[in-house]
Parts: sequence; C-alpha cells; structure tokens
Amino acid sequence: AAGKAGWDSPLQRNRGRGIAAHESFNSFVAQVAEVTVRPDNTFTVDRVVIAVDCGIAVNPDIVVAQMEGGMGFGLSAALSSEITLDEGRVVQSNFHDYTVLRMSEMPRKVEVHIVPSAQPPTGVGEPATPVIAPAVANALFAATGERQRDLPLQMG
Repeated sequence: AAGKAGWDSPLQRNRGRGIAAHESFNSFVAQVAEVTVRPDNTFTVDRVVIAVDCGIAVNPDIVVAQMEGGMGFGLSAALSSEITLDEGRVVQSNFHDYTVLRMSEMPRKVEVHIVPSAQPPTGVGEPATPVIAPAVANALFAATGERQRDLPLQMG
C-alpha cells in the first residue's frame, strides 16, 4: 500500500498521508489515506490506496468492489456516523439523523491493489472497514501534528 501510494513522495504543507493495516477473516488489508486540511480546520479525504492479500482472487472485480464498499462504510463512521445516548436511549432513529457517507463525499481517487497469491481464498466482505479511520487519523496527524482520538474525526 505504501509503495503504491508513493509514500516517500512529499505532499504540500496542508496535506498529510497516513497508513493503517488490519487482519481479519484470514485477509490482510493496508490502506493509505491522503487528506487536505483547510484553514478553517475542515478536511477532505482525497485519495485512498488499498492493498489486500486475500489469497487467490477468484473474482477480482468482487474483491475490488468489497474493498471500496468496506472502506466507504468505515469512512462513514470515521467522518460522520455517530450514535449518541440520552438517558439510556439512542437519539438517532434513521438515516435523516444518522448520516452516512454520500457518493459526493467519497475520496476523489480510490485504488485497490490485490496482492498476487496462490493461497486459498479468504474473506473480503469486512476486512476493509476498520482500516480507514486509523489511516485518516494518521494522515491528519501528519498534516497538523495533532492526534485525533475520537470518532467521528473532527479538527479543532
């Protein structure tokens, strides 16, 4: 993932690159996120590079789709989806007050790289989901020097 993302190439002052990795269902996923932090402390996730080792990719198009979808679902949790409680009850009731990532909010560029393998196939449904939040948090740290430790991620 780092190699495909050009990890050693410099970014502009207000940009950052972060990486995270995860293993589940016998699959290994690494993601590199690139962010841009604006002067008003808002930010965008501009690019995500995903590398997945899931054994032999029986249907590579499905693997790519699952990686993109899992990353998008995880990015929703990282950026906006929040469950809050009031006197022990969940406040959010449906998608009007539990926001999920919209297509227009997806990173402009998402790359999926499948690691060539002759090993038996493994899972690709969920392994991309938990990787994006720490990758974005690490990218924000690289851009600002400030650690983000709460979800949803917010600057300032």
